[in-house]
Amino acid sequence: MKNQHYSAEFRQQALSKVFSRSAQQTIRSVAADLHMSLGTLRNWMKHAVAEQTVPGLKVKRASELTRAERLLALHETHALSEEALNAWCRERGLFAHDLTQWHSEFCEAAASPARCEDTQELRQLRLINGQLQRDLNRKEKALAEAAALLVLQKKYRALWAGEDA
Repeated sequence: MKNQHYSAEFRQQALSKVFSRSAQQTIRSVAADLHMSLGTLRNWMKHAVAEQTVPGLKVKRASELTRAERLLALHETHALSEEALNAWCRERGLFAHDLTQWHSEFCEAAASPARCEDTQELRQLRLINGQLQRDLNRKEKALAEAAALLVLQKKYRALWAGEDA
């Protein structure tokens, strides 16, 4: 085997470095920094992903991702160039067409009319909101009336206090 001169610790550190690199750093630059062959590093990456031994990375199939994970993936890849997007997808075992499909699903869900139970809940929330608005208006009017009475009371006292003196 060719890779026998690399220790297990070095291999683990190299994989950790390549999987935690920034979007601007390429696999080629990581291999150059480590003074190793690009092919060897890519081979290690392929085996690590297949065996799911990448530190901090759990590869799931596209169908196993939750809606929240799909939304997060769409958010992470939103501004990536095509090359960076493909690299991101390769690292996570996904395909660009999966992201396109998820995007269209989210857009369709946002554009579709609300479900029946959602409209009933929304109707009840609107009724409650209306009642709370009426209560608030009533209390604001009562507060304004009380403030006006206090002002009048002060003026009345001031007027009568001025005549007595």
